[in-house]
Amino acid sequence: MKPSSAAPRGANPSRQAAASAARERLALNQAGIEAAKADLQAGAVTPHFGPWREEIIALLNDALATEWICVMRYKRHHFTAVGLASPAIASEFLVHANDEAQHADWLARRIVQLGGEPDFNPDTLSQRSHASYNAARELQAMIRANLIAERVAIETYSQMISLIGDKDPTTRRLIEAILEQEQHHAEELADWLAPA
Repeated sequence: MKPSSAAPRGANPSRQAAASAARERLALNQAGIEAAKADLQAGAVTPHFGPWREEIIALLNDALATEWICVMRYKRHHFTAVGLASPAIASEFLVHANDEAQHADWLARRIVQLGGEPDFNPDTLSQRSHASYNAARELQAMIRANLIAERVAIETYSQMISLIGDKDPTTRRLIEAILEQEQHHAEELADWLAPA
């Protein structure tokens, strides 16, 4: 028996045409693949990045500055926390500082992969950072300052994920991984914050 070329009963011809058109749009861009074979000095940067690469690098460099300010704030709080609850909390401040330093390393590595230069200039770190440095001396004030900074990081990373979208999936996944840790930090800090 010969297969029928007619549409199955109950099928909507316009829906089938739309589905067929959608399938056709999934073809790879052969010109882009050919272009990827050239300019080998660009490393991982291929024509896929389009006009957004420089803007993504700028976003990452600001995030890098934020992470370093957070490292310094957490380190200060680790070494200066005093009080009955301080040993355990100060120890966690150090864990958070190390996590933030790892985030900075990940961001710097991604900036280089994109053909950019990570900006570690100490003269501009605090100006480019989304979060603030804080020299609080009282334990609850330290916790509050760190919680504010984590919430700022959560908001900025969430916005970056939306802005980058499908323009750079690798960077988006990196930021999503960092965001998950920042959310964990914020939950811990909120638990430590004594009720007002």
